[in-house]
Amino acid sequence: MKRFEGKVALVTGAASGIGKATAARLAEEGAKVAEVDINGDVEWKCDVSDEAQVNATVSAIVGKFDRLDVVANVAGILRADHTHELSLEAWDKVLRINLTGTFLVCRAAIPHLLKTKGNIVNTSSTAALGSHPWMAAYAASKGGILSLTRSIAVEYGKQGLRANCVCPGGIATPLHAQFRLPKGGDPDLLRGAMPLAMPYAGPEHAASVIAFLASDDARYITGEDIRADGGALS
Repeated sequence: MKRFEGKVALVTGAASGIGKATAARLAEEGAKVAEVDINGDVEWKCDVSDEAQVNATVSAIVGKFDRLDVVANVAGILRADHTHELSLEAWDKVLRINLTGTFLVCRAAIPHLLKTKGNIVNTSSTAALGSHPWMAAYAASKGGILSLTRSIAVEYGKQGLRANCVCPGGIATPLHAQFRLPKGGDPDLLRGAMPLAMPYAGPEHAASVIAFLASDDARYITGEDIRADGGALS
C-alpha cells in the first residue's frame, strides 16, 4: 500500500519502539517522515516537554517540507511506584513528557494540519481504560491524552481535521522492557493487563493501527480510541 504518497508525517518518539516502527511504516507507504526524538540517531532532536523546542521543531519541519499531513505523538515515559511513595517531581515529569508533550506538539501542528485537512494520532494506553497498579502518573497522563484527543476531534472536526488515539498494551518495546515491579509489588495484580496470546506483540502491530488511523481508510473515524492489546481488556 502507498496510502501516504505526497504526504508529510511527523512522528515523535521515533528513535525506538512504537515510534520507530510507526516512522518506518509510514515511510514504507510513501510518506516523507520527520523523525523526532530527544534520543537516538534522528534528524530532529527535540524534548517534547519543552515549549520552545517543540515550536521551533514543528516550524522547521514545515519549512523544509512545505506542508504537514500527519502527526503521530508516540514519545513517552513509564515508571512504576507505590502511589503513596510517588514523589511530586516524578509525577510532574511523567505528566510533562507524556501529556504536556502531546499537547505542545498538537498545538504547534494544528494550524498546519488545518491547511492540509490532516490528522493527529496520539498514543494513549490500556492504562487509560483499565486498572493498572503502580502507574498512577502514567495512567493519569494517558487518560489525559485520550480526553485531549477527543476534545481536539470535536473542536476541529468541521474544519476537516481528525484526531484519534491508539491504546497499546502488551507491546514488546524498550519502554516495556524497563518496567520493574516496585518493591513488594504483587505480580498477580497485573493479570488484567496481560494479552490473551503470548508472547507480547512487537511494536509493528501498534504501528499498523496508527497507520490505519492516519490514512484515508479511516477518513470517517475521529475522536476514537482503538486498543492494540492482544485482548487484555476484552
